[in-house]
Amino acid sequence: MNEINQNQDTYLLKNVLLETGFLYEKEEIVATKTALFDIQIEANKIKSIEPAQSVANGKAFDVKGKLALPPFRDMHIHLDKTLYGLPWKAVFPKNRTVKDMIAKEQVIIPELLKTSVERAQKLIALLQGYGTNFARTHFNVDPTSGTKSLEHLLQALEHLKYSFAAELVAFPQHGLFYTESAKLMEEVAKWGQVDFIGGLDPFSIDGSIEKPMDLTVQLALDNNKGIDIHLHEGGESGVKTIHYLIDKALENPALQGRTFISHAFALGYMPKKDLAHTAERLAEAKVGICSSVPFRNMLMPFRELKKAGVEVFVGNDNVQDHWGTFGSGNMLQKANLAAELYGYETEFELSRCLRYATNGKIPLDDQGNSVWPKVGDDASLLFVDASCSAEAVSRISTVYGLIHQGNVVKWNNSSQA
Repeated sequence: MNEINQNQDTYLLKNVLLETGFLYEKEEIVATKTALFDIQIEANKIKSIEPAQSVANGKAFDVKGKLALPPFRDMHIHLDKTLYGLPWKAVFPKNRTVKDMIAKEQVIIPELLKTSVERAQKLIALLQGYGTNFARTHFNVDPTSGTKSLEHLLQALEHLKYSFAAELVAFPQHGLFYTESAKLMEEVAKWGQVDFIGGLDPFSIDGSIEKPMDLTVQLALDNNKGIDIHLHEGGESGVKTIHYLIDKALENPALQGRTFISHAFALGYMPKKDLAHTAERLAEAKVGICSSVPFRNMLMPFRELKKAGVEVFVGNDNVQDHWGTFGSGNMLQKANLAAELYGYETEFELSRCLRYATNGKIPLDDQGNSVWPKVGDDASLLFVDASCSAEAVSRISTVYGLIHQGNVVKWNNSSQA
């Protein structure tokens, strides 16, 4: 990956392929229309978008007809606990309960903390290579880590501040009360860099739904944070926790649109009638769902959730760590997996599936109107070797370049004019 081209005030992107609409046959979408444009970047913003011309004045990058897409956003990842950058090691099959894994973490975290800054930076570089410039990352808050996981993550992000952005979730991985993490969470919740208060399986880890969830909600309200909890529980306790958090969001409008449940496997086991009711309540309370695609053998009911108006976010979650062997870091691969798993295969459906990689942002709306990019937008774009979004999703197209807020993160050197 090239060095960051920091603070380059003005330059031109030549011959950028942009989607301009849909092509119809008998009222069915059969293809995506595109055209070549020149995009002027100034002060990290898009200054102009004009039909491509043969002559360029000043600094220019020739994109050579590569397709521009919104950069990808990984909405659930653990940058602090990756083993990426260390020698390859698959997950050991024993000690697979969450409590067993907590015990394992208490042993290995002191050693992992020694290299956590460097490993986080290497993982971010991997994400950038696949076109991701933003992540919502969880970081451990527990008696073994103290605040070190947060401190080290902030160091890594500071080193990459011109090429990558993140939201931070304070995650009591070892339980709020199962280990003595509640006071630590109260301390970390006051940090201005922290965006969300996290949580973990309140009933199975802490023995209660109400006590840990009430503390989580209060910390969020007192410190003006959002909520993003891990909920793996699939039975009655999982269902009750989902509805308990919905109730809290309905009681506290400040939490609406800022409250998320990561995984929420209980939704995958619900009868259709119960799922429909729960999805309706999630949408009413503006509580979103974050997960991976798939999560081991669990296929979440994303179709039903999205139909009900629930925000659904996707991330890599684990990228080679002690919890999971899999995880490529490629959000476009996640969109491709979603297309295959949920049966999206038409031009229109595949183009909509890009949302799983970009956290909702796509070049064309459902009517085929151009909605991205626009003059005045942040100059954040990626370029892929594809003719349209549908092809990019279907073929997991190669990322050719990445620009983050005007800063060139990744580029093919031969393209510079």
